[in-house]
Amino acid sequence: MKFLGNKATVMPLAVVTAMLAFGVPQANAQGFFERLFGGGIRHTPQGDFPPPPSRQPRYKPNANAPAVSRSGGGGAQISSPSYYTYKSDPLVRVDFSTLAATPEPAVPQDAAFQPSSATGAAFREAIAGLGDYELYAEKDIAKAIIGYYSANPNFIWVTETSANSRAQDAVRVLGEAASYGLTPGDYTVEVPATSALTSNTDARMKELVRFEMALSARVLRYVHDAQGGRVDPNRITGYYDFPAKPLDMEGVLNTLARTQQARTYLESRHPQNVEYQALRVELESLQASAEDEIVVDPKLLLKPGQTSPELPKLLAKIARNLDDEMGGAYGEILARLATSEVYDPELVPVIRAVQKRAGMKDDGVIGPRTVAALVGTSKVDKIQKVKVALEQLRWLPSDLGSPRVFINQPAFTASYIENGEEKLKTRAVIGKTTNQTSFFYDQVEQVDFHPYWGVPQSILVNEMLPRLRRDPGYLDRAGYEVVNARGKRIPSSSVNWGAYGAKVPYGVRQLPSEANALGELKILFPNKHAIYMHDTPQKSFFERDMRALSHGCVRLQDPRGMAAAVLGTSVDYIAEKLKHGHSTEKVARTIPVYVAYFTAWPDMSGNVEYFHDVYDRDTRLQQALDSTEAVRSPAS
Repeated sequence: MKFLGNKATVMPLAVVTAMLAFGVPQANAQGFFERLFGGGIRHTPQGDFPPPPSRQPRYKPNANAPAVSRSGGGGAQISSPSYYTYKSDPLVRVDFSTLAATPEPAVPQDAAFQPSSATGAAFREAIAGLGDYELYAEKDIAKAIIGYYSANPNFIWVTETSANSRAQDAVRVLGEAASYGLTPGDYTVEVPATSALTSNTDARMKELVRFEMALSARVLRYVHDAQGGRVDPNRITGYYDFPAKPLDMEGVLNTLARTQQARTYLESRHPQNVEYQALRVELESLQASAEDEIVVDPKLLLKPGQTSPELPKLLAKIARNLDDEMGGAYGEILARLATSEVYDPELVPVIRAVQKRAGMKDDGVIGPRTVAALVGTSKVDKIQKVKVALEQLRWLPSDLGSPRVFINQPAFTASYIENGEEKLKTRAVIGKTTNQTSFFYDQVEQVDFHPYWGVPQSILVNEMLPRLRRDPGYLDRAGYEVVNARGKRIPSSSVNWGAYGAKVPYGVRQLPSEANALGELKILFPNKHAIYMHDTPQKSFFERDMRALSHGCVRLQDPRGMAAAVLGTSVDYIAEKLKHGHSTEKVARTIPVYVAYFTAWPDMSGNVEYFHDVYDRDTRLQQALDSTEAVRSPAS
């Protein structure tokens, strides 16, 4: 769907012109052409993989963020998704008045859990101590507390006149929240001292029932945060698209009331995948480590023959991380020129070697990306990236599934993973900062060979319509088809393009050819963003280190390999299919695809790698987290 590349000099001028700058659709711009030319019918997922996000957004920005705007030339434009000012929902005071008025149940609701009449009576008497208690919590949590205790008038966390072992375990887990990248202060509850056994029974029970309610409120907040994250990502930007993770909060309290394994249960609410565990290990290691004393100017730009006082520091960093192979090849050169501020030609092979090892273009020029790759990210920045990654992982399914396709946009890579093994990893091109690729997950449904490219409405309106007003027939000459609302093909020259603005009642598609923007195949996972993976005639982009270059879709350096992987076949089979023109093949298995955005992510060995925040999304997520902290901080 995104436009990809100009095939340059060997093509007819009309084809080259038609290919210039057409690209990927935006979230609010797709629909008409998808209905006409398809891309698969969404089916109900099988197995444990949860349903993908709804095609309809759960959060709608305010009316001040229109989808249609006016360009300087007076024509209507379809705008990209926007970023919003995140506003956390306010806390509410828990209304205990309804709880106090709840009559004693005639029969216990659960025969397997029947509180003694003595403890039940003690709880009902203690409720009076909640009359002037100001406990603030999220609206859903406040509702769940009243609902649960109305149906189950008994203590969970208190036995006789003290906090029980279940409470002690829960409080300890809440206190360890930092190990998951959470803020312990969000879950703090003061445990009544066991030495406070005074003769004033009423005062003691008042203290205990308030502790009971506070701990239940904070445990529910913890479970909510562990399972789905502290913020609603869809309220940060239209580029995020995640389904809600339903949470039965009363059910959580029911479970905790019936188990002595509070720690096990609470810890199980976090994502249960190896990536999450690897990030936790990395966070613990970073927090225990010292800051690297070698700091190199991140904006350093140095070519052979030039001089900089930053060079010796960079060389020291390289020397520190030499393995046996690199040390044998370049150890002597590094030792001899360790203090040189002149970028001697002898050092060029060293820089090129470490650039190549880091997956970069080995041009020997020391620039910001080379410095970042060789020196690395500061400890503070790494900790921040890991915390962000942990939060983002909580938006995804706990079990990521196998097999799966995982695209990490900041790494510019796409991988096929099965049974814990990365069987394919290929370079990828993602959307430009002005045409960003969304962050969501879905399921792979089909592979199209020699595909048509359905021009998204955003590109038709923003980029093609100005030309069509001047030259109505150019689509006919450039290898495109135009269809009307009834699906009938009509000449482009017969349309009065000047009569339309942001809503064009025609579909446009590019016919399969060597010049087609999608190349020889595309891999579909139908979604409301009209994003998919595909080939491209613009192969040179894969040689660049910074590959945010498309209109939003994901271009693959090895599309045949990915198509073979998702279809469960061989590359030879894919090559044979391509010999027979346009065709489509459905994917028979359930294969989730993650169009993800992680600036810290573990490789298959568990080693965490760090990447540039190409869309500045980490900053925006942190702003949302700060908003949440600001709301929670006054909570009692």
